[in-house]
Amino acid sequence: MEDERKDGAYGTPQKYDPTFKGPIYHRGCTDIICCVFLLLAIVGYVAVGIIAWTHGDPRKVIYPTDSRGEFCGQKGTKNANKPFLFYFNIVKCASPLVLLEFQCPTPQICVEKCPDRYLTYLNAHTSQDFEYYKQFCVPGFQSNKGVAEVLRDGDCPAVLIPSKPLARRCFPAIHAHKGVLMVGNETTYEDGHGSRKNVTELVEGAKKANGVLEARQLAMRIFEDYTVSWYWIVIGLVIAMLMSLLFIVLLRFLAGVMVWVMIIMVILVLGYGIFHCYMEYMRLRGEAGSDISLVDLGFQTDLRVYLHLRQTWMAFMVILSILEVVIILLLIFLRKRILIAIALIKEASRAVGYVMCSLLYPLVTFLLLCLCIAYWASTAVFLSTSNEAVYKIFDDGTCQFAGKTCNPETFASSNESRLCPGAHCQFAFYGGESGYHRALLGLQIFNAFMFFWLANFVLALGQVTLAGAFASYYWALHKPDDLPAFPLFSAFGRALRYHTGSLAFGALILAIVQIIRVMLEYLDQRLKAAENKFAKFLMTCLKCCFWCLEKFIRFLNRNAYIMIAIYGTNFCTSARNAFFLLMRNIIRVAVLDKVTDFLFLLGKLLIVGSVGILAFFFFTHRIRIVQDTAPPLNYYWVPILTVIIGSYLIAHGFFSVYGMCVDTLFLCFLEDLERNDGSAERPYFMSPNLKRLLNKTNKKLVES
Repeated sequence: MEDERKDGAYGTPQKYDPTFKGPIYHRGCTDIICCVFLLLAIVGYVAVGIIAWTHGDPRKVIYPTDSRGEFCGQKGTKNANKPFLFYFNIVKCASPLVLLEFQCPTPQICVEKCPDRYLTYLNAHTSQDFEYYKQFCVPGFQSNKGVAEVLRDGDCPAVLIPSKPLARRCFPAIHAHKGVLMVGNETTYEDGHGSRKNVTELVEGAKKANGVLEARQLAMRIFEDYTVSWYWIVIGLVIAMLMSLLFIVLLRFLAGVMVWVMIIMVILVLGYGIFHCYMEYMRLRGEAGSDISLVDLGFQTDLRVYLHLRQTWMAFMVILSILEVVIILLLIFLRKRILIAIALIKEASRAVGYVMCSLLYPLVTFLLLCLCIAYWASTAVFLSTSNEAVYKIFDDGTCQFAGKTCNPETFASSNESRLCPGAHCQFAFYGGESGYHRALLGLQIFNAFMFFWLANFVLALGQVTLAGAFASYYWALHKPDDLPAFPLFSAFGRALRYHTGSLAFGALILAIVQIIRVMLEYLDQRLKAAENKFAKFLMTCLKCCFWCLEKFIRFLNRNAYIMIAIYGTNFCTSARNAFFLLMRNIIRVAVLDKVTDFLFLLGKLLIVGSVGILAFFFFTHRIRIVQDTAPPLNYYWVPILTVIIGSYLIAHGFFSVYGMCVDTLFLCFLEDLERNDGSAERPYFMSPNLKRLLNKTNKKLVES
């Protein structure tokens, strides 16, 4: 078979090199400048982490904070024995101000335990419950004021309501009794001014502030399900791993059958679709209203109306007929290329069999990615918690100073306090006005950028390592006798020793595109409230363009890394050579890509579906394994979903190795066709099956 492209716009085919016997072992370092930049960036990243860890305080995320910015339940503080945050008026947490300030406009204090009874300050003030009530007043509260003064100054809450802790915060214990919403045993509450109101108002406010209070109970039940079913989940994941390995082995023997069955099924389905459309078209003949055209009918919200028109079924029949004809023509003209793709897939299965340790390499990639994620997440948390406490003036009325910063130590004697008697100076959020605080946004962007760069570098390292190992297999003339010892470890060493800069270069390009996409998503969220249709259209176009650009760069990088693993050239040279090689064989590329995509999709569906169905029947007590049965569960979908998601990740990990093997062997196959001619001096390295498909043979050396 002749190559799709020869000399021309896409470079010159590779020439024969008598010294080339596979991945070059004697090579030099590439893209050293990018390697230096990566090392400097890592040093800067470590410095950012140290600065963040020095200024940050994760307690701001873990522990709730009262109105004075002090932590609740933190050891070594005066609130060490007060782990819960109590809101004076939980209804105010439903205020729109919460969305702006991330703080409820009501006094908050740390308490030992949440209220367990219903009390009003007016009733408790003159009863023996006053000592109990005082623990929910501001620290240092003295009962030398009148009731009205206490409530005006916000020294004590107007009412105590039975509450339960959720996320270390006290929220009303809301429940239903005979269809009536209740808080504790009350259906009404007193607002502190002598009038009683229906508890529905309180319920609505609490729901907005708290969400669904049953979330905690749901989480506990899910946790219980995991504790009693974890070993069965592990068994399900082991079954998924064995099925993934078995599927890869079977591809060596069944790849051709699976591909042709798929093609025949597609043709039959399209044929049945054409037949069904024709039968519906004939059935509607003579039926009233069926001859109305689509144009005359116009757009209808009920799409089922169109199924009563003959023109609709005619359109479906024409479209399906065109697809049928196109697929049949492609099969006629591309049948040999489909056979080549199947042969390469079979050969990839053999290669994985000879380099079995390659199936374990995704674990290395997974661990390195976990390290990157952990460092990025911890640095982000420390950066976000390295601000200082900012206090602002809160007021229920129309105080002109509301929202301005204040000092809680001097607020009582300030001019703002005199002009706004009902205002409070309380903790609002963590921020700051120093140069460091102003640079926090930039540091967070740098943190995200470095995460993308390092994560892409880890993925690139894995691709180069696997490509080097599988290229060693392809370029072994007598397989597996000429296969070098420990090809995976040798490829890993070469990648780190010589090509760290090239991997950093490719990862850097991809990271730049990804951080731009993140910024576009951020801007898109900010523009959602705007009514500028042109801006929204422009943003959509930019997001689409950068999404396509990222996909293209991923494809180009993947093939460039294969060329780096084989020849040891720099990133730009490898990317150019890989791109030109693929463009000279563009039809083969398209066919192989679609065939492998189908097989991987089929494999994932088969593995995930089989394990998921088995888990469903087991955890719903429809089958038993030996003498054991499924444990009693609160929600049987918890282990089933876990098994399904875990099975998909395992299958994806196995097939990622297999996909890299197919791509590597494919590029090596194209190079083999261009470099060699089957003579004794220039023998083909491809498998006998591929040579048979291409009518190629290796001539034996004739002794003189």
